[in-house]
Amino acid sequence: MNTAPTLAAPADAATPHARWPIDSVVAGGALVLMLLIPLVEMAARPLLGHGISNAPVLVQHLGLALAMFGAVAAERTGHLTTLAGNTPTTGWRGGLAAASAALLCGVLAHASAQLVESERSAGHVLAYGIPVWAFQAVLPLGFAWLGMRLGRRAGMAGGHRALAWVAAVVLPLAGAAVAGRLDGDLPLPLPVVVVWLVLALLGGAPIFTVLGGLALALFAHEGQPLASVPLSHYQITVNPSLPALPLFTLAGLILARTGAAGRLGQVFVALFGPGVTGTVIAAAVLCSGFTAVTGGSGVTILALGGLLLPLLNKTGYPEQKGIGLVTSASALGVLLAPSVPLILYAIIARVPINTMFLAGVVPAVVMVGCLLVFGGFLRAGSGKTGTTGTPPPGAGPRPALGTALWQAKWELLAPVVAIGSLVSGLATPTESAALTAAYALLTQAVAHRELTARGLGAALALSVQVIGGVMLILGMALGLTNYLIDAGIPDAATEWVQQVLPNRYLFLLALSVFLLLAGALMEIFAALVVLVPLLLPVAQSYGIDPVHFGVIFLAAMEMGFLCPPAGMNLYFASAMFERPMREVARAVVPAVLAILLGTLLLSWVPGLSLALPQWWAGR
Repeated sequence: MNTAPTLAAPADAATPHARWPIDSVVAGGALVLMLLIPLVEMAARPLLGHGISNAPVLVQHLGLALAMFGAVAAERTGHLTTLAGNTPTTGWRGGLAAASAALLCGVLAHASAQLVESERSAGHVLAYGIPVWAFQAVLPLGFAWLGMRLGRRAGMAGGHRALAWVAAVVLPLAGAAVAGRLDGDLPLPLPVVVVWLVLALLGGAPIFTVLGGLALALFAHEGQPLASVPLSHYQITVNPSLPALPLFTLAGLILARTGAAGRLGQVFVALFGPGVTGTVIAAAVLCSGFTAVTGGSGVTILALGGLLLPLLNKTGYPEQKGIGLVTSASALGVLLAPSVPLILYAIIARVPINTMFLAGVVPAVVMVGCLLVFGGFLRAGSGKTGTTGTPPPGAGPRPALGTALWQAKWELLAPVVAIGSLVSGLATPTESAALTAAYALLTQAVAHRELTARGLGAALALSVQVIGGVMLILGMALGLTNYLIDAGIPDAATEWVQQVLPNRYLFLLALSVFLLLAGALMEIFAALVVLVPLLLPVAQSYGIDPVHFGVIFLAAMEMGFLCPPAGMNLYFASAMFERPMREVARAVVPAVLAILLGTLLLSWVPGLSLALPQWWAGR
């Protein structure tokens, strides 16, 4: 599932608001500092012999401010991820869902305040005399602000502005009052809470509130402090590798708002030819690569859909198959660096990020090949040109390869900057991401002169909304995962699975099918945080390497982008191509089967994932 809002637009699209509200100002300012501090650190080390004191820790805690205020910005623009996408449900169902979310935010605000008070008593100092609690204070502030906005949204469902403001105050306060009673050993009817959360989820409540509500209910039921949940959110937000996520996202969104997609498209058409076969291969490669760079398959559909579908149509390729190709190929980029899910898996599984970058290269090529061959996209079907690579009269001339390469030289070097600086050891993950974001900014603003201040502001605003929403899901999912681990669920699951599936290959088959279903029902980031800690020990009990498991997991999750109800590529494609959801879903059915075959191939042939990292380590 993709969490990217639908604000992405080609070059220089206007920002959604004429002015920047305070939430976007704070979150955007934090992101700018997260970009500048690593760059200054890298420049200072060779010049001065030392960098900025405690720079990594400062950047990590700036990420906390970005996450909380970015989440408020995401709610304001209606882009907190729900089961049905990013658009809030309206009517009475939407009002009840928003009211439930506001209550839970009040509980989280109270629990966060307890965490801050505990840290104040400890008196820990972060850097330059700044206490840790000063940064942690954004947790209760952010949850309270978010609860007020959700409460106001709930009140607006009734159509009365006065009621909206009353709900904005009363609902979060009621949640805080409940939290105070729960910490006082108030009996909690767990089945009732679970039913309520399921109904809220189906009604359109943001996914993070349901995950967080379940975690809070489980901790309260066991008599454990509710502050355990915001503590988990704090811990994952200040993870040393996590600042790479918003910086790579910013780099990708900068490229998505300029003519980078068109220049890259010309390169691939020049390489593969303007005929049916060449254009289909070019579209698949471009979509998967663009998703890896931008961090969201939805952004790829929005940025490239209007470019690639007419290009395919000009070759006589059937429009239905063209929609299926663009929609499905946009899901394949999660295995390619610097994909955000790839980085997140490395963080959760405690695998070196550069190792995962290398491990995803060959599998990504395999998955694109499986999509084209087993998905039937190389066969033009009822198109005008059959299966030949000869361009029809309507197709444009083949671009000169040298000219196309020269025009796209800056975009083609972006992955070299991102991957090369990290794999070579010249930069940490955060520094590599900062370099990539700065490179994208300079090349698009200076070299191509396509990125204006308005375009940069829009990219910053969209970045903080995307990351804010994602980080809330990650934090709440980690709280739930920590409870499950403490309860011994992974050990019990390992023992049970080994009894039911004694054969390694049967386990891999069952794993692929299970992950297909999980991807259809769960947001990809929630699936990573909840399922990886549970399934990785089971996989290791069968002798499966964590790097290999990560490739299997992400490949299977690619199917989830194309399966309702959580398959966000379907929603983006339906909106982009102005086609009914049912038509888009039919168009991607062959792709889902092809990706399943590719996932099974990757799972049964570990060398496809492990050969390149092992070669690099032993060279």
